[in-house]
Amino acid sequence: MRRVSPKLEAWLKTFNALLAHLQATGFKATPTNAREGLANLTRGLVTTSPEVAWIQDDFIHSPAFKIPVRIYHPDPSRPLPVLVFFHGGGHMAGSVTVYDPIFRKTALATNHVVVAPDYRLAPECPYPAAVNDAYYTVKGVWGVLESRGLPYEPRLSIAGDSGGGALCATVAHLAQHDAGITISRQAMIYPSLDYTMEGASMDENAVGYLLETKKVLWYFDNYFQHSENRNAASPLHMEVTDKLPETLVITAEFCPLRDEGAAYVRKVEEAGVAAEQLHFHDMIHTFMNMEDLVREECEAVYTKIANFLNRT
Repeated sequence: MRRVSPKLEAWLKTFNALLAHLQATGFKATPTNAREGLANLTRGLVTTSPEVAWIQDDFIHSPAFKIPVRIYHPDPSRPLPVLVFFHGGGHMAGSVTVYDPIFRKTALATNHVVVAPDYRLAPECPYPAAVNDAYYTVKGVWGVLESRGLPYEPRLSIAGDSGGGALCATVAHLAQHDAGITISRQAMIYPSLDYTMEGASMDENAVGYLLETKKVLWYFDNYFQHSENRNAASPLHMEVTDKLPETLVITAEFCPLRDEGAAYVRKVEEAGVAAEQLHFHDMIHTFMNMEDLVREECEAVYTKIANFLNRT
């Protein structure tokens, strides 16, 4: 029998009651309250932020935008491999500031130089602005590290959660045909991979588990503003060749995006590329931003990603 973790039940009950009250009194979703919601959730439930030896902000230049990035080097005395991490937030919310403690923990757990871009968000900057920023971050990552004189190992992996997972998989797709980019591995946490919203989990987990299906559609309607082909824009439906990097997908049972993550793993494996799925049978979407409630599960994610990235 399916059951949400007891660690989350009381919080979800309170959240759902508050949501029902807000909706009954005229609440309207806006980019502002979407961004505040994710920021407040993360600030309230990810309350530890470890020290990292070297952290600085910089820019990576692209033809359309000067992309702000934050660099986390856990040991600047020696070269380490590099991980570009795209934050989540449905293409509308999230930022390097919001995700700073998660990036710190990822750098320390994986022993990688983490480079985190503050890519452009919808609705102000709709598709494909975020994709372009993600792609040029990967293309420009070596240059920004060299400009800082940072030691690094020229081995690149990419990661992302939720909407950041969509960017991760899209960049991996594009890099298959770009001789100037070599991506070793990609790791995604409850990624958004199918903008057509066809997975059964969209219906099964539509209401009551923090991220609701109608909210997913609202995010996508703000992201796609020019009648784009959402099927073609979906990483799940893009071409996969044996040039795709080794892939790890982490899914949550009570997440509307669950089934597309599992389907992507199958598709990558069918292309002859190593892929694996770590599934949490009692978690919800965004649980990494709720660490104080589900600390063991978050630690398991950090450990899994570290083992995956560092496997020889």
